Amino acid sequence: MNKIVIAGAGTFGTSVAERLAWNNENKVYLHTIEEEVAEDIQKMHRNTKYFPTRYINRSIEATVDYDVFKDADVILLVIPSKAIVPFSNQVREHCQGEPLVVNLAKGMSDDGAFITEKIPFSRRASMKGPSFAIETLNGYPTSFTFGGSRKDYEYFKNRILPDTGFSIDYTDDIKAVELLSILKNMYAIAIGIVSGRYNSPNVDFLVYTKAVNEMKNLLKLFSCGEDAIFCYCGIGDLGLTSLNDLSRNRTFGMLIGKGFSYDEKGGATVIEGKRTVRIMGEKVIKEGLENVFPVVTALYKLIYADYSLNEYIMDVLK
Repeated sequence: MNKIVIAGAGTFGTSVAERLAWNNENKVYLHTIEEEVAEDIQKMHRNTKYFPTRYINRSIEATVDYDVFKDADVILLVIPSKAIVPFSNQVREHCQGEPLVVNLAKGMSDDGAFITEKIPFSRRASMKGPSFAIETLNGYPTSFTFGGSRKDYEYFKNRILPDTGFSIDYTDDIKAVELLSILKNMYAIAIGIVSGRYNSPNVDFLVYTKAVNEMKNLLKLFSCGEDAIFCYCGIGDLGLTSLNDLSRNRTFGMLIGKGFSYDEKGGATVIEGKRTVRIMGEKVIKEGLENVFPVVTALYKLIYADYSLNEYIMDVLK
């Protein structure tokens, strides 16, 4: 049996657990810091906090005990990106051997570093792709890009994924996979704004094409290869996040485009792309690359400076 421990029993962690449990060779555990969630899964085979109307596979077990990581073959990190580095350091103390640690979270550490660079395990990978949690839970065919070593990719594909309905493509450029998963949230806001303003596929894909080109240039700026943009984690995830109304980042942009306030203070929903706008906007302006990245620049000025919505629209549609 393949012992798989998924760190994080929220919507996406639970959805991935359900699908991996379809492979009878996998024994899947959900680790959570929420005792009531663990108890609910153990006793009722439900995660009513996140999926109140659904049952999940009865073979899935949940726990708050860190000893579950001790002899894991694979650890999937599906917790908030800012918590991954301290959490993985804690997990490292409980592990025996060298499990494959796969980061599914999307974001950068607080100092702007890529998360996988700070995970204290030698077998590290990143897996990202166009995947909404509810569709994953519902069993729809779902795709990811696996960024890591070829050996770990072959192991994960041939041992862990059979019968799960997951498809993966591959790159050895882990940083590119991480970066693309961060950028797509930012550009989903940018495209959402023009969608809210115009409700026009013509305009959406005008800005979408600009976004693809800027993402390619940002890969170069961060010393990543460009080919990963053609993987599931690139144009696939950008398309899902920027053109579908289930996306929080697109919805955030659409509200701006319709003239609503974009002050999210006090809100419970996390808009991942908003932080990325600040990081990337400051970097682009600091390096004098505003002409290379007009969408990033205009978005940064709209959210963090004094740009009006009309000024943003004029800049991105040039």
